[in-house]
Amino acid sequence: MQIKIYYHHTDCGGVVYYANYLKFLEEARTEFFTARGILLKDLAEAGTMFVVARQEIDYKLPAFYADTLSVDVRLANVTAVRLEFSHQIKNQQQQLVCQAKTTLVCVGGPDLKPKPIPKEVRKLLSV
Repeated sequence: MQIKIYYHHTDCGGVVYYANYLKFLEEARTEFFTARGILLKDLAEAGTMFVVARQEIDYKLPAFYADTLSVDVRLANVTAVRLEFSHQIKNQQQQLVCQAKTTLVCVGGPDLKPKPIPKEVRKLLSV
């Protein structure tokens, strides 16, 4: 996924604000699901959601206003209730800007208690 950096992504020095990388990761994961035919809105309406349980991020280089970043998302591990993603964000020179690991937990209903990932979702993720 490509992200064009706009002024609102940056701090007063024109550098991407550190917390915005979490938004970029979220957007890329959503596209990852969508590309596999998994619509998160439909899952939520059916009582299944994925929530972030853990986030690790290592910042390597700054990104700046008007840069275009590429966000790579890979599913690193799947358990009965967890999805573990690895991410890399690179600038237009293919330099590593940051790398991250995100753990999502499958939860259900209004209580948000962990539940097994539905079989149909697991099948689509394995494609």
